[in-house]
Amino acid sequence: MAKENFRKFTTSSGKQVLAGKSAETNELLIKQANNNEYLLHTSKPGSPFVNIKADEQEVNEKDLEESAIFCARYSQDWRDNKKDVIVHVFKAKDTYKNKSMSQGTFGVKNLKEIKVKKINIENFQK
Repeated sequence: MAKENFRKFTTSSGKQVLAGKSAETNELLIKQANNNEYLLHTSKPGSPFVNIKADEQEVNEKDLEESAIFCARYSQDWRDNKKDVIVHVFKAKDTYKNKSMSQGTFGVKNLKEIKVKKINIENFQK
């Protein structure tokens, strides 16, 4: 699937970031991510998976924060609650899928959390 089917964002340091738009595109986004690239998803269901298109050593904290804001901005948690959003950050190699999981759903191990403040989501401009 072409990258045109994803939402796109560029961090202030120039990293390209992709986000799914649906269960189907989330599935495709996970498949196209390289093992050592970062993925993000909100702690609650109903979020795009987000992929920073750079190897982990090239990604700094600001890239992660900006990508987390991007992830939170398009989540159902933000849409429904308009409060701070918890975003999980993990590497593509730490995702897994089993047969009982529906389309667009993945399991994750070895994650860290970023708390995205309401003000940062409100001020987000793509």
